[in-house]
Amino acid sequence: MNEIKEALCVDAACSGNPGPMEYRGVHLPSGKEVFRFGPIQGTNNIGEFLAIVHALALLQQKNSNLPIYSDSRNALLWGKQKKCKTKLPRDARTEELFRLIERAEHWLQTHKYTNRLMKWETAQWGEIPADFGRK
Repeated sequence: MNEIKEALCVDAACSGNPGPMEYRGVHLPSGKEVFRFGPIQGTNNIGEFLAIVHALALLQQKNSNLPIYSDSRNALLWGKQKKCKTKLPRDARTEELFRLIERAEHWLQTHKYTNRLMKWETAQWGEIPADFGRK
């Protein structure tokens, strides 16, 4: 299968695990950054999850049904389950992050969306366009 050309791609980057984490969304056809958040103390998987929910909320505000690509199987699963199943401890350093997670989970539980959440096939297509290039 070929990738869908009109889509929003999301990705996260984390220095350490946990560590300073950020995420962003990039419009696939133009390569233009649409949103960016962070850094905040977290993990890569949490960043990927938050990026998906951020993209869904933004696209809903714009009344857009664009599909969303992520290269994270965990984040896609968490998005579909409407629950971030992280094992990261909740403490003073991660409290702000956990408030964002709760907000994202609440959004998923209280909004309907029709955007497709899809896996970016890195092996076939190369790095996702939202990649931070830090590997």
